[in-house]
Amino acid sequence: INLNTLNIHSLIIGLITIIIIIFWPKLSKKVPGTFIAIIASTVIAMAFNLNIETIGTQFDNLSFSIPKLSFPVVNFSIIKELILPAFTIAVLAAVESLLSAVVADGMIGGKHRSNMELVAQGVANIASSLFGGIPVTGAIARTAANVKNGGRTPIAGIVHSVVLLLIMFLFLSYVKLIPMSALSAILIIVAYNMGEWQAFKRITKAPKSDVLVFLMTFALTIFIDLVVAIGVGVVLSSFLFMRRMAEITDVKYIIDDMEDKDIGEILSNVISPEYVTFYEINGPFFFGAANKFASVIREISIPSKILILKMTNVPVIDSTAYHSLQMLHEICKKHNTGLIILQLQSQPRKMLEKYGFVKLLGNKNFCNNTESAIARANELIAAHQIY
Repeated sequence: INLNTLNIHSLIIGLITIIIIIFWPKLSKKVPGTFIAIIASTVIAMAFNLNIETIGTQFDNLSFSIPKLSFPVVNFSIIKELILPAFTIAVLAAVESLLSAVVADGMIGGKHRSNMELVAQGVANIASSLFGGIPVTGAIARTAANVKNGGRTPIAGIVHSVVLLLIMFLFLSYVKLIPMSALSAILIIVAYNMGEWQAFKRITKAPKSDVLVFLMTFALTIFIDLVVAIGVGVVLSSFLFMRRMAEITDVKYIIDDMEDKDIGEILSNVISPEYVTFYEINGPFFFGAANKFASVIREISIPSKILILKMTNVPVIDSTAYHSLQMLHEICKKHNTGLIILQLQSQPRKMLEKYGFVKLLGNKNFCNNTESAIARANELIAAHQIY
């Protein structure tokens, strides 16, 4: 605690600002309370000649002029040096901007356009850099302040930018007199309004993993930095998402599941049903679930003449899943077993075509419906020599 550094004048200005913002809407809702609070706190600071930090004392190099247009000199060494931080800033800026859009959606019940948000931000940052500017993002605090003061459409953000530019041109000498403590007080109110504190009560009913990510992100935001909090939160949420996707993906032996119409029809129409083994994969088939599939494959001791792998409920696969399927193919080839893949969706098929697995297994062994699977199974059983 550093109470000895307390500036009582700054504290008083901050408290006055907060009081005005809270009680002004009871007098008028047409004029934002923050605007009145800034004017009042500035007038009070000037009238009593208070010894406090202002925008002018904190940033003494503010000027009316617009920076000159300049094109940077780019070479391989500069690209090599800046490529990593550039990607880092771009990712974090995108996440923060989309997060601010989500916050605005929650406050007004709207729906933002993510692609347009990112395209606009990218174009703005490119233009800004040509004038010596730094990368910018959609700011959560300013977005929440905009919404609380009546902003509902992108036009509000445009007007905000134009008005701020005019203020810098026409009233910069007065802007320099605004107390920093007044701006801090405004941010305190904005942070409180966008906090959604009822979420802390609801989060207790969520899974423990969600609670952990929420509290860790919240703590990092307070004690370290919002950028760090967003980065850590996104990484933890990604791991949590992959874990849950792996948990919902299921690989099972379903030869006894006669409730499945496909299985019942195939078994009733195949020449020798005792020669057919039936497995099914349900859910995304990626590296998180590939271990389950590999374990099931290892349990196949003496494969039958036909192994049908139903993939109706597999929307996506990745390279790890492909390697698992390739391993299954090698096992079937070793034991002279025919492998039929039933009802493969478009993304997995495109993936397997790129790897050459469709050509390796044979296009005839990829069946889109039960009838073709029955016909192919009978053909392989009648042929005796599977491979």
